[in-house]
Amino acid sequence: MTYVMSLFLLGLVLGLVAVASNPSPYFAALGLVVVAGMGCGVLVGHGGPFLSLVLFLIYLGGMLVVFAYSAALAAEPFPESWGSRPVFMYMVMYVVGVVVVSSVVWGGWHEVSWVPADELGDFSVFRGDIGGVAFMYSSGGGMLVLSAWVLLLTLFVVLELTRGLSRGTLRAV
Repeated sequence: MTYVMSLFLLGLVLGLVAVASNPSPYFAALGLVVVAGMGCGVLVGHGGPFLSLVLFLIYLGGMLVVFAYSAALAAEPFPESWGSRPVFMYMVMYVVGVVVVSSVVWGGWHEVSWVPADELGDFSVFRGDIGGVAFMYSSGGGMLVLSAWVLLLTLFVVLELTRGLSRGTLRAV
């Protein structure tokens, strides 16, 4: 299980580097899908299969549709790929930054995070993720509404940034 979690965490970091270093929305979409999948794999490994499924379905169902729409509006004839020199230099710079920061904070703090949430499942009546879902909808209702408003604001910001000079859905007619 430790090797699988290490693979998920490595894929998460490499996907984040791919998203952060690429200026083209076409190639960054693949990095976003990798990051979502690896992050949900980390959640499953720590005992949250229901929350990771909900996160993955909401992400792929909602945010990728918005991302595909904004990528279609910001069409580039020659997008830069991961093999081009500037993007590769950014990737190397980000990986070196991750290695430097991880070497600074390297220590014994990460060993307790490998214990899954269902380690003591024989002594429990409820699973860890189901209690979290109930708490999210009961006490976290305000945060849920705030998150919906932030996503709506993000949609309008992305559409406004990608509309260009005179094209797009929010243009003045």
